[in-house]
Order: sequence, then structure tokens, then C-alpha cells
Amino acid sequence: MPELLAPTVRLHRPWLAAHREWGPGLHEDGFGLSASDQVDSPAGFAAWVASLPGAHAVCRWLVEDGQVLGGIALRTGPAEYVEWAGHLGFGIRPSARGRGLASWALRQMLPEARRLELPRVLLVCAAENLASARTIERAGGVLEEVRQTGHGPVRRYWITLEVL
Repeated sequence: MPELLAPTVRLHRPWLAAHREWGPGLHEDGFGLSASDQVDSPAGFAAWVASLPGAHAVCRWLVEDGQVLGGIALRTGPAEYVEWAGHLGFGIRPSARGRGLASWALRQMLPEARRLELPRVLLVCAAENLASARTIERAGGVLEEVRQTGHGPVRRYWITLEVL
């Protein structure tokens, strides 16, 4: 059974295995990784993990049997970044896809968005990423539009949150 865990240095090796499986680049949405992050060394990884629980995001890793299967982030600001990337971003390592993990993680994070008193959340995915689009739609996402960006066309979805 998977768990959503706060990022921790004790998962350095399993996290690196997931990162390597994705291959080169920074396309693991949900991890909050940037090009300047040095995650290979224990010290660099520790510094990166310490930077994650910032004031503008709640990050969680999907972990099962000691393996990091993916990540999800709930972003609350800055507004320009949320407008571009969405409130929620997720990524599942290739070998763990097709199991419904992204849908499960997304459903687990919606109550956190409610606790933060967000009336609705924006989710964005590449227009051709039909797996992410289906995940978002299964969670109640309503397509607002397909928008052209500097990174290509993206689908923009909104999920309206019920008041607790």
C-alpha cells in the first residue's frame, strides 16, 4: 500500500533510483527539482530536501515498500508560478505508471487544499499528455481551455473544492 510522505533524506537512494529512471532532464513534476539542485551527493540532497517545505508548497513523495514511486506538490504561490504550473503537480516514475497512483495521490492532496482554504485548484498538463488529463478528469477536473505557451500547448483544468 503506498504512502504519501514528506520528503526526507532517509530516502536518498530510492529517490535517486526514481530520478534516474526518468532519464536526463527535469520533468518529474511534483518533486520541486530545479536545474541548480545538486541531488547526487548526500549533502546536496539534504540541502535540497531542507528547501522543499517552503511557505508556498506542500510536497509529498509516493513511497511503497521503500521505493519512491513519484511525487506530488500543492503550490500556493507565487501567483504567477501557480498560473503557469498549477496548484497541483504530480509525476509517477515510468515503472510505476498505470496503477492509479497519480489519481490516488491527487485525491489525498485535495483535503490539504481545502485546509488551506483554496476554493478551487488549477491543474495543468501538456496537451498531448492524455494519461495526466484522464487522471485530472477522474478527480473532478473541468477543462477550462487548451492554451498555447512557450513550452507548447497545455490543458488547464479546475477542480472546485467543497467546503469542509
